[in-house]
Amino acid sequence: MNINPDSPRQKMINLMYIVLMALLALNVSSDVLNGFSLVDESLSRTTANSAQQNRTLLDGLADANRYNPEKTGPWFEKARQVKQMSDSLYAYVDELKLRIARQADGEDADLAAIENREDLEAASYVMLAPKRGQGDVLRRRIDSYRERILAMLTDSVQRSIIRSNLSTDVPRRGMDESKRNWQEYMFENTPVAAAITLLTKLQSDVRYAEGEVLHQLALSTDMQDVRVNQLQAYVIPTSQNVVRGGTYKAHIILAAVDSTRRPSVYVGGQRLPDAAGGWYEAACNRTGDFTLDGYLELPLAGGDTLRRRFSQPYTVVEPAATVSATMMNVLYAGYDNPLSVSVPGVPASQVQVSVASGNASLTRLSDGNYIVRPAGVGNDVVMRVTALTNGRTQPMGDYAYRVRQLPDPSPFIEYQENGSTQRYRGGRGLPKAVLLGTKGIVAAIDDGLLNIEFRVLGFETVFFDNMGNAVPEVSAGADFSPRQRDMFRRLSRGKRFYISRVRAVGPDGVERLLPTTLEVIVR
Repeated sequence: MNINPDSPRQKMINLMYIVLMALLALNVSSDVLNGFSLVDESLSRTTANSAQQNRTLLDGLADANRYNPEKTGPWFEKARQVKQMSDSLYAYVDELKLRIARQADGEDADLAAIENREDLEAASYVMLAPKRGQGDVLRRRIDSYRERILAMLTDSVQRSIIRSNLSTDVPRRGMDESKRNWQEYMFENTPVAAAITLLTKLQSDVRYAEGEVLHQLALSTDMQDVRVNQLQAYVIPTSQNVVRGGTYKAHIILAAVDSTRRPSVYVGGQRLPDAAGGWYEAACNRTGDFTLDGYLELPLAGGDTLRRRFSQPYTVVEPAATVSATMMNVLYAGYDNPLSVSVPGVPASQVQVSVASGNASLTRLSDGNYIVRPAGVGNDVVMRVTALTNGRTQPMGDYAYRVRQLPDPSPFIEYQENGSTQRYRGGRGLPKAVLLGTKGIVAAIDDGLLNIEFRVLGFETVFFDNMGNAVPEVSAGADFSPRQRDMFRRLSRGKRFYISRVRAVGPDGVERLLPTTLEVIVR
């Protein structure tokens, strides 16, 4: 049988042999791929452990900051910055790993069980593709992160380790001259399994660097310093401010005292009873500044006595209440204004509130929480606070509030997205499908302080035809009319229309014409 070497069939066979030989040359052993998977799992466990240790350090700094923000605040703020920039780079690398997996296995790819681990094109496509490749972006982000981390470290050994771990320099030894930069050296013709493992190692290095900085910040705050080098006497009062007629109460202790030997406590030359356990009480019938003076005595093993003096100032003040409008410093007419009332040192159940003057109703919701509803604008409302202390009712003060009308609400289009309610306020594109799926418009005061719904009575939409002529359409309620919806269907991408002359009525019963115009841009 004669074979024509120039026939199309023979040329195709020859090409297939060439492709097969290339595939055989590029094939990666399954043992090697399994090895990458094992390394990736080990690195992931190490990274998880590092992340847990870092969370513990950050939680410790947060606790220290709550107790002593003046001392710990600057270090805690740096720790938060380190955490934020580490999480940002870590999440970005996670995204790259998923992109590579999806490029190899499709949109349903599972990072924990990649099928095409030997794929040599996926990592190159994601990281090195012209214009869209992420390799250079990743390199620049690593460089930025490394320099910011190094700026927070002082230990030369730590700096050297982190600089080496996060280096983006191309190794000179055995370097392929065709790979001109770090991203090509790392990801060009790299199997998916290897690329994922390299990125996991980068995440592990990020958590390590984060942990080194957090350790240094924790040490800087002396957060774990529990050494004792002095014995001092302390007075711990339940409060340094006492209402006239109340009781001053304080706990007097010796720091680092031996639990088997209790110190003797002397106040004003008089020894407190041992049964008092260090607690001291004194009646406070006069206002002013006072000082609790005394000393502690503790017998030592050699027969000597250790004496430490203490001095603690405290102030007795006139009765006072803390009253604050929950939302702002004015009350709105015709609206249920939340009000919270408290008196220092007095249980909320023993505090009474009433309307001393002004036309307003008062409703008690629970201990310390009330609803005040002024009837109209113009007259101030005065709230009177009293408290039951030591068996008698004491006035705690009168508090005046100005009464204002509710401000105008803003109109917007409400729609559902990803299971949550969104509010379109104009200034950006709104998908046409979303617009057609909405019933109409709503109005509310929603400024981050107030959240008050209004009922829309009517509004007008203004469209523009091809000649630039305004075409108004009126709705008699909150819903879009059939004619308005018909105009929506005719709108093309980039077109816009306006919603104006919105009439609404709020919980105060006042009808108003809103001055705000809502611009809707169709996307």
